[in-house]
Amino acid sequence: MPVCPFDFFTDGKKHTICLVGGGGKTTVMYELAALWAASGRRVLMLTSTHILCPADGSFAADAAAVQNLWQQERYAVIGTPEAATGKLTAPPQFLYEELKLQAEVILCEADGSRHHPCKAPAAHEPVLLPDSDIVLAVAGMDALGNSLQQVCQRPQLAAELLNCSLDSVIDEQMLAALLLSEQGARKNVGKRTFYIVLNKCDLLHAAQQEEMRQQLLNAGMDEQRIWLRERGE
Repeated sequence: MPVCPFDFFTDGKKHTICLVGGGGKTTVMYELAALWAASGRRVLMLTSTHILCPADGSFAADAAAVQNLWQQERYAVIGTPEAATGKLTAPPQFLYEELKLQAEVILCEADGSRHHPCKAPAAHEPVLLPDSDIVLAVAGMDALGNSLQQVCQRPQLAAELLNCSLDSVIDEQMLAALLLSEQGARKNVGKRTFYIVLNKCDLLHAAQQEEMRQQLLNAGMDEQRIWLRERGE
């Protein structure tokens, strides 16, 4: 299980965190939830878009079920089941309002990418929780070396943002631009604290990892808010 290097993970404060971007948001969200729950914190998970209903028994249909999971030091996932898809959408507002007062950590998948490692958001994306204080932008490093058309969700929007063609091969500079643009992963972040998770860094040589990190630093990203995450850490 990887250890999150970010300051908010161990500061003991209450946080409401939205995850946006591409490849690996759900994995990162569940890993963080499991780590926090194991340390005894009351963790509430939800989506403002769509996620698969978890198969591990962590879905809670009501407040009593959430409390039961918390008593077992487990995280709780709330949402509205969609019979046709097997997915969850946003939970009833009354349920969220009740539980958010009791939760110590709230994690929300606030963006969809259809398993693409990177993306450009449409006009209606992302759907950030109004009370969130942190945004985690996620990108898969398997985007590098492939064309926008191949690995980017909404490639036409990305091409317009980057002023390039759909056949353009994604390099570190382009991926950094997608992550840091206010028309990209930073869209609607506002005063929330912004962090970046670079997934699947084990697919890169050390020089590529350093180049990616430098691109973000050169654009003004705080080094302490970048996670070079490897699979199976």
